[in-house]
Amino acid sequence: MKKKNLFTFPAMAAVAALALTGCVNDDGAAGGSGVEVSGVDEAAVALLPAEVKEAGKLVVGTDAEYPPNEFKDASGQPAGWSVDLVEAIGAKLGLEVEWEIMSFDSILPRVEEGALSLGSSSFTDTLERQKTVDFVNYLQAGTAWAAPKGSTVDPDNACGMKVSVQSGTIQHTDDLPARSKACEDAGKAAIDILQFETQAEATQALLDGRADAMAADSPITGDAIAKSEGELVAIGKLYDAAPYGFPFQKGSGVGKAVQAALQSLMDDGSYEKLLKSAGLESGALKEATINAGNS
Repeated sequence: MKKKNLFTFPAMAAVAALALTGCVNDDGAAGGSGVEVSGVDEAAVALLPAEVKEAGKLVVGTDAEYPPNEFKDASGQPAGWSVDLVEAIGAKLGLEVEWEIMSFDSILPRVEEGALSLGSSSFTDTLERQKTVDFVNYLQAGTAWAAPKGSTVDPDNACGMKVSVQSGTIQHTDDLPARSKACEDAGKAAIDILQFETQAEATQALLDGRADAMAADSPITGDAIAKSEGELVAIGKLYDAAPYGFPFQKGSGVGKAVQAALQSLMDDGSYEKLLKSAGLESGALKEATINAGNS
């Protein structure tokens, strides 16, 4: 069942001093950036559709099961650096952010039909996804693998191996199927792709020994390794670097407004500070783009 979580912001005139406060996820790891947003960007506000201005809110869908990007804090509310970024965008637009927690696979259809203003769930911007939604790009990321310490698994030679992934991710839908087909074309055993509804389940399958390796977006793999207390290590190199994007309905003016608000955060330094607090400054973009994914 999806949940609605309402973050109440001050009135527009009082948003200037908004601070992004920290949260704690279920395993006690700290979240939140502590980055202050300098104020409402009136030029970005002017791009909002009239109905969004009148509603005074952005309705944003998230899976909240992909730490450190998106997860639930101790009270079940969305947290993580990308959640902080959306809250900062909302502040720049003078809007409340109303969160809906739902399965990853259900977010894009809800965006496409207009039930959500945005999605925020570490979506890789791809040409295939651009057929149904558009994206405001906010980070450059890639795919990275993890395996138990001492493992000889190689992402380029994983034929016959069991590899865990979260259902609906680019690793599940594109990367591993292509690698598995290459194995079969070479007369080798296919990759046994173990798909799970949440990333937490995919990571646990690796820790439990049910999987030989795990493939996920680089921030997520790095976080899993850091929390494994030495049980997991990175294997292979990061590959298929591509932009993350916030999906929005095609033709919606929300996208242009969000793009302008994100650019404002880039220009005033808030964006860089937020990424630095999450250790992701190497993936920072210099410009807020739309549909930069080209593969």
